Amino acid sequence: MQKRRAVDINKLVLSTYTVSTTDHDVLVDFPAPKDSLYHPGVYRVRLELPDQYPLKSPSVGFVTRIFHPNVDERSGSICLDVLNQTWSPMFDLFNIVDVFLPQLLLYPNPQDPLNSEAASLLLKRPNQYARRVREAVRLYAIKTEEEGALPDVERADLSELSDTSELDVDLLA
Repeated sequence: MQKRRAVDINKLVLSTYTVSTTDHDVLVDFPAPKDSLYHPGVYRVRLELPDQYPLKSPSVGFVTRIFHPNVDERSGSICLDVLNQTWSPMFDLFNIVDVFLPQLLLYPNPQDPLNSEAASLLLKRPNQYARRVREAVRLYAIKTEEEGALPDVERADLSELSDTSELDVDLLA
């Protein structure tokens, strides 16, 4: 299992993602899909590898604050079936970052929420949900090099955003 762990981490390191590692954690910065509300943000996630990896799925959570129905607003933990119930050793860390997380951002599931406010807005007031997502991207997401300097990941509190927040008009474009 240690060899598989090393191979999977190496595959991520050799990819285009920014990766750092510790004994049991891997931090990865990945860009949001271009067709998602979360674009042009870049998001840092932590992959905690259990001793039984790949037989047991890694624990995956966002380090970067994000407004999403399937991500706990405070802890960053993710509710994603493939990580919780349907994990298979044929998946690897690259699959998580390159396929599963982009799919999570493209297709949020408000029926299985960790953030009930985001789920409710998505179901009942999708335009307001989109504004909140875009405002959170502006405040919290890591900026790409062409957009400016990298901000601190935890620099603001998402609870500061309210349903009546003043939003930049250009965020709605």
